[in-house]
Amino acid sequence: MTALFPDVIVNGETIAPAAIAAEAQNHSGPAGKPGIAWRKAAQALTIRALLLQEAARRGLQAQVQELAPGRIETEAEALIRTLLEEAVEMPEVTADQVRAEWARDPDRFRSAPLWDVAHILCECDPRDEAESAAARARAEALIARLDGDAKGFAALAARESDCGSKSAGGALGQLGPGDSVPEFEAALRVLKAEEVTPKPVQTRHGWHVIRLNAVAEGVVLPFEAVAPKIAQALEKAAWTRASRDFIATLAAESDIEGSSLDPI
Repeated sequence: MTALFPDVIVNGETIAPAAIAAEAQNHSGPAGKPGIAWRKAAQALTIRALLLQEAARRGLQAQVQELAPGRIETEAEALIRTLLEEAVEMPEVTADQVRAEWARDPDRFRSAPLWDVAHILCECDPRDEAESAAARARAEALIARLDGDAKGFAALAARESDCGSKSAGGALGQLGPGDSVPEFEAALRVLKAEEVTPKPVQTRHGWHVIRLNAVAEGVVLPFEAVAPKIAQALEKAAWTRASRDFIATLAAESDIEGSSLDPI
């Protein structure tokens, strides 16, 4: 690997190829093109080196903080945080900017939809190919038996489902975004009221036949209800731009070999 890529040197400090290889595990790239992940990793560690060098130049001292229960930042992370807090000026987001962002497309700011859902579960271990294939075939047969007769769904669920909801005709009640696994929710988002999935839906629990009994679409929220979240998003975006500008300034004043901060 080291023969394929140049050494990465930041202001005379060489970043070990082993460190780049380890960092590359955190970056994606097209299949068969490991060089993309390597370049992304080299870029990330170049930025890290620039920030740590600047923190050292300023003589900064940092106290590590608890980021989450059981997650304590490293000394390097604490130094970088302290540097950015000192060096990056937080741009002010005005009330006019918040309102303008909302007015650009108020339809983006809606309450979450609610789906009234029932399902039939054909349980299986998705990792077992034979078991999964049998469960899928069973679910397909159940869809064929329904043949568009959504009204017979509850009775069929009561007889055939492997979920405890069978005692309620497969009813799961009202679900909102995040209440079900992603594959299940994705199916709900394309169904119309009183429709049944034309094909079984696979999740980690097995294969599902899903019926959307009814849906309450989200409504556009008033400006006052969403203004704090819009302001928070604008502040985060402004801080990100300011941080990138600061890093670009450091890079322009530095001697960097074997890596680039250009978009990959």
